[in-house]
Amino acid sequence: MAEKKIKILAAGDIHGDSSLTRKLAEQAEKENVDLVILAGDITSPIEVKNLLKPFKDKNKKVLILPGNHDSFATVDFLAELYGMKNIHGYAIKSGGIGIFGAGGAIGFDTTEKEIFSTLEKGNKYIGDVRKKIMVTHMHSAGTHSEFSGIKGSKSIKKAIEKFHPDFLLHSHIHEAEGIEQKIGNTTIINVGRRGKILEI
Repeated sequence: MAEKKIKILAAGDIHGDSSLTRKLAEQAEKENVDLVILAGDITSPIEVKNLLKPFKDKNKKVLILPGNHDSFATVDFLAELYGMKNIHGYAIKSGGIGIFGAGGAIGFDTTEKEIFSTLEKGNKYIGDVRKKIMVTHMHSAGTHSEFSGIKGSKSIKKAIEKFHPDFLLHSHIHEAEGIEQKIGNTTIINVGRRGKILEI
């Protein structure tokens, strides 16, 4: 018997916009999603009180990771405060799906070596799953998001080629929001501020 698909709302680059988190939480409730993934740049430049509370109020399970505008400590604090999971260097398994991630961005708060080792660590936790989702804040080298003039991460590309995730979900390049493409069998999506619904 086929496993039930999981419905996910993935978004990023919230940048402290509490009206946006309210909208996303409402969408998550309306679409009856099983999981919300926030791919970094959650807070700065404005850190708003109760920013992620709308998701808790809607009783939604949320995975987060830091972007280049979030401190790693802030994301840990938010995860603890709202009962969410920071997947930077970690992974979860649910309904035959494994999800792992790495936050930050090259040139801001991390290095290529750190990104790869963080993704490698998360991937090790997963084991055998039906589908694998890799979540990063930054985009991969060799993707359409590079039209912005900002080079993507070679380590993320290396992780795609080595770990073969079914999906890479990222944000970071605002003007590339919604762009989808494939590298091998990996579907890469810049989920952006408005978010993307996936059934996997």
